[in-house]
Amino acid sequence: MSALFVSFLLIFLAELGDKSQLVALWFATRYHWLMVLLGVAAATLVVHLGSTILGNTAADLLPEPLVLLVAGASFFGFALWGIRGDRLDDMGEARQVSLLGSFAVVAAAFFLAELGDKTQLATVTLGAREPDSFAGVWLGSTAGMVAADALAIAAGVVAGKRLPMRLLAYAAAALFAVFGTMAVARAVALLL
Repeated sequence: MSALFVSFLLIFLAELGDKSQLVALWFATRYHWLMVLLGVAAATLVVHLGSTILGNTAADLLPEPLVLLVAGASFFGFALWGIRGDRLDDMGEARQVSLLGSFAVVAAAFFLAELGDKTQLATVTLGAREPDSFAGVWLGSTAGMVAADALAIAAGVVAGKRLPMRLLAYAAAALFAVFGTMAVARAVALLL
């Protein structure tokens, strides 16, 4: 089997039920689905490019505990952001986030969510296993990730229309806090 197909399939399956898929679902309840999909795709292209390079060169650029602490802190930030909201101006009235702004927010948040994630580590492993198939691993893993997250985005669009936004915000905040706690605990365990 080609590295492209293997990478697509493995990353697609690894992403199902993953925390970054929750990030995509949550953003789809807040922003236009196309901006979420484009933000996820842009962040994934960058993260998986770096992961494939890292796997191909087998070099450690950042210590894993540091990556986990940054990821954990970002999840706590997502939890607070989800409860507080992101569309209030000084007068307390709602205003829409621009399309470019929503793309940037999604891409940055998804990039951070992917750092130290199992799909990133799987891409590093695939890159190390298939050193002669750089483009296949990079593009296959990216396509698998985007395909899995497209399912979450579709679910987010439907959920955003049918469920109360406050309930979604609190549920997402609780899950983000759990993921943040798990990442920080793992980082501390690695340091001890």
